[in-house]
Amino acid sequence: MSFRSPQTAAALRVARLVPVSASMSVLAAIGAAMPLCAHAQQNQQAQQGRALEPVLVTATRTPQIAHDVLSDNVVITSEDIARSGQTTLVDLLQRQRGVEVVRNGGPGSASSVFIRGTDNNKTVVLVDGVRVGSSTLGGASWAGIPLSQIDHVEIVYGPLSSLYGADAMGGVVQIFTRQTDGAPSPSASVGAGSDGLRTIDAGVSGSSDGERKIRYAIRAGHEEATGFSATRPGAFGYNPDRDGYASDSASGRLSLEWAKGHEAGLSFLQSRVDSQIDQSTNFDDRNIQKIDTVALFSRDKLAANWTSTVQLARSHDRLDAITATGRNFFQTRQDDLTWQNDVTLGGDLLQFVLERREENIDTTNAAVRGSRDTNSVAAAYQFHAGPHLATASVRNDNSSQFGSHTTGNLAYGYRISGDLRASASIGTSFRAPTFNELYFPGYGIASNQPEKGRNAEAGLYYDNGATRLSAVYYRNRITDLLVYATTCPVEVATHAFGCAYNINEALLTGITFGGSTRLGSLVFSGSLDLQDPRDETADRQLARRARQHATVGVEYEAGALRLGGDVLASGKRFDDGANRTTLGGYGLLNLHASYAVARDWTVFGRWDNVFDKNYELARNYNTPGSSVFVGVRYGMR
Repeated sequence: MSFRSPQTAAALRVARLVPVSASMSVLAAIGAAMPLCAHAQQNQQAQQGRALEPVLVTATRTPQIAHDVLSDNVVITSEDIARSGQTTLVDLLQRQRGVEVVRNGGPGSASSVFIRGTDNNKTVVLVDGVRVGSSTLGGASWAGIPLSQIDHVEIVYGPLSSLYGADAMGGVVQIFTRQTDGAPSPSASVGAGSDGLRTIDAGVSGSSDGERKIRYAIRAGHEEATGFSATRPGAFGYNPDRDGYASDSASGRLSLEWAKGHEAGLSFLQSRVDSQIDQSTNFDDRNIQKIDTVALFSRDKLAANWTSTVQLARSHDRLDAITATGRNFFQTRQDDLTWQNDVTLGGDLLQFVLERREENIDTTNAAVRGSRDTNSVAAAYQFHAGPHLATASVRNDNSSQFGSHTTGNLAYGYRISGDLRASASIGTSFRAPTFNELYFPGYGIASNQPEKGRNAEAGLYYDNGATRLSAVYYRNRITDLLVYATTCPVEVATHAFGCAYNINEALLTGITFGGSTRLGSLVFSGSLDLQDPRDETADRQLARRARQHATVGVEYEAGALRLGGDVLASGKRFDDGANRTTLGGYGLLNLHASYAVARDWTVFGRWDNVFDKNYELARNYNTPGSSVFVGVRYGMR
């Protein structure tokens, strides 16, 4: 689970002191060319880095030192977010290895995130352990998750259905809001930039002293922009007006350690984004996206080696589309009750999880309204002996709508040396059909079945605390792929214009290189993804996914000053599954800087798309041109 014990919270606070940017890695070729002789002068720094290593929760549902995590992963720390100067989660994720994004216009507009070539609906997204997303449209509503409320992000690649159930085919992204211990820690920031962008946020977190410790955190933010036209000439509903947005958000966490080893509390997140879109030439079309989460939890140490965590959570995802033809809405409510037990056996860990998830759908279209329940049971084991690391997990999800599905995962790692590890894993996964794919008139088919995945991967990881390098090969085969079929099965005579149907197979293969290193005052980082996301049935490249994408970055630090830049590059993609409409490749240069003008006060800024590159992430939708943003921050982010 995502709940943090006092020890975990302390480890995370220490981890944030490390300038680790696993999000931006060095191309394998660059990493290979790095002067290994520099290792000698980095020995002391490496030892410090090992002691201050980040802790991951998502990969195994329990806190684990990053050095021991077998799943391929990226941790975007609070410092990474602050140095980037970004204001949206989508822009932050676009710079991570293994990740591609699509956005229908500027910030605030509908967005999708593809991990390792999988669709947006094949990634599970958690906010402080609470699952968020739409059961009608599929996947998370990324534009509605405010970056101002985020402390750090964990991305775990590969199938994790054996831990998280349906939809975890490409990976899991977990978002953590702020939590600190000690005296009250206030923070705030304000900024302004191109296209009328203005932001402001503030919060405070900390804890009380004494045997019954109270931990608290509260934060609120507002963001708005006049924006630019979401569409280009030739697009459906093209309107040359500016399409801006306004976002309001708040998050909080309160817990009481009422006895040693016993903590109970609650957390919440609320967000509302009102964004203008282009659907007609003479009407102010708009989408209003709301995301709400709330969770009650109790974490109890029942024995010296047994920790029990119970969480009761609810999340809402609601989209209101207001156009010239009327107002339509799509709402998903998810209720989740989870009981997780972690039992340590020497240096090993045994886990048992019971979970019940209820999805309730309400939309303008009565045919799509409905509900489904899923009862799940899972078990996992973590083994650690000398240079050997292994994990095994199995889970059964029994749905009232599509029946029982069992998934599993097995991973093994071997430490060739203290700094070098080889790992391999196999795993299965599945994705539940959305309610639109099942029931939407003229599109869905009630007999559609879940997609199924089989993944195998192998990787090499080098980490001496100062230099981190990785190379991972993966092969993920997806059967019963749900696609839009122009010719429907004969038993669906009412679907005259095509339908969603389990007709295709996909094979997603690739190799991802990553790394980072510090040489004196310079930090180099970068990544390279070579992938082949292919619809095997049609023998075509999956839509809006490139076969190559990469990042290269460098950052200079001298006292209070930080200067940095990165290049983001992507090969050509196709906007459609038929591979008839090409989206050209692109390369973007982005710069950022910050200066600590006084204790707790920092001035920062960024310049994105320095050369004003004209490119598309989706056909006939605009992307930001050359833009700047500057701000001032008080306290730690």
